Amino acid sequence: MTLFPKQFLAPEPEFSIFETAAVAILPFPYEGGVSYGKGTASAPEAIIDASAFIEFYDEVLRTEPHRMGIATVAPPAIPNQHQGMIETIYQATKELIERQKFVVVLGGDHSISSGYFRALQKKYSTLSAIQVDAHADLRDSYEGSPLSHACAMARIRDYTRETLHIGIRAISIEEAEKVSRENIALCTMHDFRTRKFDVDAALTHLSDPVFLTVDVDAFDWSVIASTGTPEPGGFLWDEGLDLLQKIFYRKNLVGFDLVELAHSENDRNSPFAAAKLVYKMLGFKLASEVKAGRLDWPEKPVGNLFVR
Repeated sequence: MTLFPKQFLAPEPEFSIFETAAVAILPFPYEGGVSYGKGTASAPEAIIDASAFIEFYDEVLRTEPHRMGIATVAPPAIPNQHQGMIETIYQATKELIERQKFVVVLGGDHSISSGYFRALQKKYSTLSAIQVDAHADLRDSYEGSPLSHACAMARIRDYTRETLHIGIRAISIEEAEKVSRENIALCTMHDFRTRKFDVDAALTHLSDPVFLTVDVDAFDWSVIASTGTPEPGGFLWDEGLDLLQKIFYRKNLVGFDLVELAHSENDRNSPFAAAKLVYKMLGFKLASEVKAGRLDWPEKPVGNLFVR
């Protein structure tokens, strides 16, 4: 397995050895499915660059999650056309899953997610999906393409009807009608903040295991400003982390991606926030295993102990 020249967090070498790492991070710099702002193709490397300045110690978990072992692998050659891209990410993530890694994909635009979901489904046949996002992404086609980033969740729902969508604040009437017609569990940002949607009950109802896809536009502009399709009124930092921690503690998360950062040379804050978000989520995954009694806080890389 070829490692990326830059490693997420830039840790001491013993914590980024592929064979012993619990986690494999796959940068996937694709933006062929975008419809508005550009910059997602350079986002994965920007996130990795920013991660080198993150403290290893998590002040909430009171441990250093990187000790689980996090190896960043080199991205594959990505075709320019949608269908080839989907097959490429499917094969790349499938190989990492077969190597017993907990896989984190750094996008790239949101159109990449269904390829990773399909690879996970080869191992977990009853796989569900949680989307944290500003946009519903439930269109069957957008601008002539069924593989646009605006169709990301519609494509995942081609493989499972077990989906939960949280933080939505931009949705077309056609998507809203689809939500009603198919009884899709969708929590708008308004309903989340006014507690008109019971997230706890929705998590209980959703079957394990679960794939999580996080679009950075779910967050408020004060947290992450650079994204391809920005929407005001998103999650604040602590508010979003509280939700994500709940998801990781309540469900068996078997993989996640982070998508839609639109890297800009004039914004150093957004890649740093995205990198810290990835590290926080990995900390939540580690803490969930410890909390369940399946793992002690590691001093050395834990290999494939996340995968079951």
